[in-house]
Order: sequence, then C-alpha cells, then structure tokens
Amino acid sequence: MVAETLMPAPPVSLLTPPGVYAPQWDTGLLLRAMGREDVGTATDVLDLGTGSGAVAVQAARLGARVTAVDISRLAVFTARVNALLARQRVRVRRGDLTTAVPGQSYDLVVSNPPYVPSPAARLPCRGAARAWEAGRDGRTFVDRICEAAPTVLRPGGVLLVVHSDLCGTETTLRLLAERGLHASVADRAVVPYGPVLRSRRPWLIRQGLVDAHDSDEELVVVRAERP
Repeated sequence: MVAETLMPAPPVSLLTPPGVYAPQWDTGLLLRAMGREDVGTATDVLDLGTGSGAVAVQAARLGARVTAVDISRLAVFTARVNALLARQRVRVRRGDLTTAVPGQSYDLVVSNPPYVPSPAARLPCRGAARAWEAGRDGRTFVDRICEAAPTVLRPGGVLLVVHSDLCGTETTLRLLAERGLHASVADRAVVPYGPVLRSRRPWLIRQGLVDAHDSDEELVVVRAERP
C-alpha cells in the first residue's frame, strides 16, 4: 500500500461541460491504482459512473477492451466525445451501474462513484450534484457496488473503487469480504476539502463525521479480488 500523501490533481485535458464531473483528486488516485494492475489487450474493463470518461480512456490507452457506464445522458455523450478525441475505442452505455451490462463479466471493474454524505433526504435526479451526492452516510452507491461486484467480476478479477474515508473505509472492506472477495486498501491520499465539503462543513461536524479543526479528507482506493 502506498503511504499517505498529498498528490497533485490530475491534468484536465478532457472535455468536461457543466454538469459532468471533471477529473479531480479522486480521479488521479484511481488512475494511479489502475496503473499498478496488469491491464493490457486481454483485459476487459468496466468503468461504473464514468463521468467525463477519464478512467475509461486511460484503460483503453493501456490496450484494454473498455465498457463505460453512466446514468447521465450528458456524461455518456461527453465520454463518447472524449474517447473519440483521444482516438480510443470505448463502448459507452447509459444505465444505472451494473444494470446497464446484464449478464456480462469483467477482469477489472473501476469506479469513482458519488460518495459525499448529504443532508438532503433525496438524491438529485439531474444536474452536477448527481456526481457527488450519496445519501446521509455517503454510501448509497458504494454499497451497491460492493453488492454487485461478485456478479460482474470473473474469477481472479479485481474491483478498484475510490471514495472518502468519511463514508467508512472499514465498512467497504467488510461488505466486500462478506461477499467472498479479498479486500484491502490499495492506495490513499490526504487532500484539502473541495467546495462541496467546505459548504456543508457545519453539518458534517454536527453529524460527527469530521472534527471542527479538520480541513482535509482522506481518499482511499479499495481493491477487492475475486478468488
């Protein structure tokens, strides 16, 4: 596991229109973790919640056969355009996580899902906030990915999912282990709060999710392998 470190944000060289999640710290951490996997021409990759397509495009550059999924029509369009601009072949589907690829399995599943805890009772149905809002505990999508992982991973396949420690790293590890996967933290980084966390810092303090003096959060990449 790589030591805790403050890492630079990834370079933004992709089309990211308003309403589509632009590559940030978590994107860079996930890309770094993916770079340690044996990704090549024999690898089938699934990118869940692809957003701009940054991770999917990089997997394609490594030679993988890539399928990318997002529920946002604008994100799907953006990922397709970015793949074309990068001259990479990426199959992009619109759908709700793994429901967009029924009956399919993959060697590597990657995801940078929404994971920010939210005071809102309901998840947004449209707009940029769909890329980060994840319910009161921030686990709405992470839990679903943990549940679905065994059904989309081939034997020996690997899941890489990035999220904030605010939504519970140990919970993610436990859920994946309960589903028969070998799970561990593959990478981590401490980064400054972004605009969303800064804006809801008083609520996070009241919920006991952060301390009053906190101004940084820890991001983790959880790696889970199917035996």
